[in-house]
Amino acid sequence: MTPLLFFSFLFVPASTSDFEAKGFDHFYNLEFDQAIALFQQEVQRKPEWASAYNHLAQALLYREMLRLGALESELVTGSNPFLRGARLKVSEADQRWFESLIAKSIELTSRALARNPQDQEALYAQGVAYGLRGNYYFLVRKAWTDALRDATTARRLHGQLIRLAPEMIDARLLEGVHDYVVGSLPWTYKMLGFLIGFRGDKQAGIQTLELVAQKGTKNRNDAKILLGVVYRRERQPAKAVALIKELLQSFPRNYLLRFELVQMYGDLGDKESALRELKNIEMLKRSGAPGFAAFPAEKINYARGNLLFWYRDYDWAIDELRKATAKAQELDLNTASMAWLRLGQCLDMKKQRLSALESYRAAIALAPDSDAARQARKFLSTPYERGRE
Repeated sequence: MTPLLFFSFLFVPASTSDFEAKGFDHFYNLEFDQAIALFQQEVQRKPEWASAYNHLAQALLYREMLRLGALESELVTGSNPFLRGARLKVSEADQRWFESLIAKSIELTSRALARNPQDQEALYAQGVAYGLRGNYYFLVRKAWTDALRDATTARRLHGQLIRLAPEMIDARLLEGVHDYVVGSLPWTYKMLGFLIGFRGDKQAGIQTLELVAQKGTKNRNDAKILLGVVYRRERQPAKAVALIKELLQSFPRNYLLRFELVQMYGDLGDKESALRELKNIEMLKRSGAPGFAAFPAEKINYARGNLLFWYRDYDWAIDELRKATAKAQELDLNTASMAWLRLGQCLDMKKQRLSALESYRAAIALAPDSDAARQARKFLSTPYERGRE
């Protein structure tokens, strides 16, 4: 699955048992309720094992990200996506649950490290806990500095682990992500005191992720997922296509991977392959293939309309986007707001200004704090023009 914005660029902790493997099979295939149920049992069976709390916390956070449409890599291809994005509206109960799980993981690993500062399992698990909390701080609380501080703490912990056990290629995943993210930040953020010693290097980060994807064991798939996002952001969709096809072999029920493949073909300029893949998704949906009943058919309409918008096929795009917006309540908030925005832009391009204004207002009303609403507000006063986004 494609993580979002800041440290949704965060890997899934390595699994070590058949029980965990089942949980993460559900996780990778977007079946988060099932994953959460298994990880709850894991916590009950192993109440002193910090990683069990990490597993449950991550599944809980990603369930909310999926619900709100925050797992598509389209969200990380803007000019400065690490500093932008609407706050995820997670229930107070789930926030308290997540925070308690991370606090327990940090408590258990802190005790273990007090006994033995070189406890490799504790270093690994505590790094994951801080990374997850950094993710949460950014996505849910929009506390950017706290998020980056926790991510940097996670990097330090895994750096210590790598020095103790340099053969642990999997532990370098967070290092690669951190290098890429910090390397993508404006220089003002790199001046933060806790980033001393971490200048960031986008290319080094990519190379590290490629190393884990090639030679890692437990985190190999996570590295591939992250690389797919990075390759798209770096305008290298051909590399992303190859990775996504590999991942689909392992996680065939993950429908987002197929939507990502559509986006990558679109970025490559291969309209026919993109449309063909959308047709495949439609067929899987209609046939009731495992995993494909989990999302509304209108998501396909949006994906096709969005693709056609970029190819300037406005009439067909409008038809698809009208189908998507007709049942906007069935879509996640991100997809619904983007569908209204795209519809407005297409209508502006067809000189249907009054209808375009209605669409922009719908995007704003639906999700006032979203990036789609931010863009829509601009077009209330000035009609959208291609090439002047």
